[in-house]
Amino acid sequence: MISKQYTPQVFSFFMALLMSCIMSFIISVFNVGLVDNIVLIWLKAWLFAFIVAFPTILLITPTVRKLVAVVVGQN
Repeated sequence: MISKQYTPQVFSFFMALLMSCIMSFIISVFNVGLVDNIVLIWLKAWLFAFIVAFPTILLITPTVRKLVAVVVGQN
């Protein structure tokens, strides 16, 4: 098991994995339709999206937490 100290990174990993999966599939189908090779198109898009999404989530999480605190009145 992974130590609890890495909870934010593990959360970010799974968030990036699932969001990039869903969004890349939707955008792929929207752009090219349900063509014969949609799975290959989607998997390529998913890989690229995940490579961008994971470090992005890691970098913007502190800013998003501060924004949420302001919006919900915790600051």
